Amino acid sequence: MDTTLRDGEQTQGVAFTPTEKVSIAKALLQSLRVDRIEVASARVSIGEKEAVSAINHWARQEGFGERVEVLGFVDHTKSVDWILETGGQVINLLTKGSEKHCREQLGKTLAEHSADIQKTVAYAHEKGLRVNVYLEDWSNGYHDKPDYVYALMDFLRPLGIEHFMLPDTLGVLSPEEVFNSFSDMCTRYPEVQFDFHPHNDYGLATANVMAAVRAGVNSIHCTINCLGERAGNASLAEVAVVLRDKMAMELAIDETHLMRISNMIENFSGKRIAANTPIMGADVFTQTAGIHADGDQKGGLYKTKLSPERFSRTRSYALGKMSGKASLKKNLEQLEMDLSEEHQKKVLERIVSLGDSKQMITTDDLPFIIADVLESKDYQHIKLLHCSVTSGYELSSTVSIKVNVNGTKHIASGYGNGGFDAFMDAISKVMQEHDYDLPTLADYEIRIPKGGQTDALTECVITWNCNGELRKTRAVHSDQVFAAILATLKMINMQLHELKGQNA
Repeated sequence: MDTTLRDGEQTQGVAFTPTEKVSIAKALLQSLRVDRIEVASARVSIGEKEAVSAINHWARQEGFGERVEVLGFVDHTKSVDWILETGGQVINLLTKGSEKHCREQLGKTLAEHSADIQKTVAYAHEKGLRVNVYLEDWSNGYHDKPDYVYALMDFLRPLGIEHFMLPDTLGVLSPEEVFNSFSDMCTRYPEVQFDFHPHNDYGLATANVMAAVRAGVNSIHCTINCLGERAGNASLAEVAVVLRDKMAMELAIDETHLMRISNMIENFSGKRIAANTPIMGADVFTQTAGIHADGDQKGGLYKTKLSPERFSRTRSYALGKMSGKASLKKNLEQLEMDLSEEHQKKVLERIVSLGDSKQMITTDDLPFIIADVLESKDYQHIKLLHCSVTSGYELSSTVSIKVNVNGTKHIASGYGNGGFDAFMDAISKVMQEHDYDLPTLADYEIRIPKGGQTDALTECVITWNCNGELRKTRAVHSDQVFAAILATLKMINMQLHELKGQNA
């Protein structure tokens, strides 16, 4: 059962609009094919009522009516009537599963609470609703006073309850505790349909699900992207994959829709998942180490059952300082590009060098790097040893540089309208000592890959007017000012090399 629309909406700062709720419900039932969804708490708001009504209307038309559930309270007629007015067919009644909650929160004895439950259940059945019950705080209730839990269960058993839903409300259980407690409950009440509703406060939700299933639990409650109070609920993606791969369970879940629905929940909730989130994270099917790419190329040595294709995703090979030849080849294959061994070596050297200043280089960056490397000459007439750029709002930019020109080191400073202008001032001072005047700029372009982010590699292409002849140099760097600086140094190197040849 997915409870993203009910318990997931209790995540701090998350509130779905009625339209978003309907879209999520449709995706969960129709595309992902979950068995049941819990969509709201009764009597919360007018907007909630509109959303539940719309979901129930759609669900009845599509044959999903009995798979839509709403949390209700032990309030005799109020929650039941609210659910009936929305067209609902199932109430998940919230009862007190611990003696402490019953006594301190309700101020009632078990007998009094039981009588109230019986009245609400009887009214729900009278009105044609199916009834499930939550035993709120069951994990603590079972630990602190199991006789209370047994007495409540003995009272509830004859009332026509379909699912007895046992929550680890505060996420306090370990896998061993889950197995022992559920084994006891399943043995004592073999005819009962038990659900497990885990929370992830200790990061044990998925492991606890495995323990509960081993103990005999019939149904598991999850949310998309682990939404829920505090640390959230169990992740539906993790639970579905683990039950399939590690416990050989047959599920209706269509894994090919997990990524799309995860993205939908991210957009609607405003809560982004971490890049290394199992199954759904942006990086989980990215190989970073070159040795992994090499192993995959030679025989799929680093592939498992968790193939990206299962989830309508693709495997990628990160480019950076840990890349090897295999990583580069995998990316070249994706781009349908072919380079000689010599050019691959040069491109890889540039990738590793860039990786020191940029954590990861994308496949979209690669054409920039290749073009830069293939056009570069190994001239070292001028070499940048150090450069510091300082810019301020409504202040002139300053640059300090240290360069080596034909074996002579120079230090210079420059000022200008922006970092690149300040660099041109500084480098001009240096080159005047070598009787060299920089050509003028005819055009200047800055580009990033399509879809690139603010940390994308930047390609700078400068067109120079060299005594009437237009010539271009390009360079790539994660900082656009330094991309321009490197493109300028290429032009100086080219012209110094030509001058050297003429003098020879």
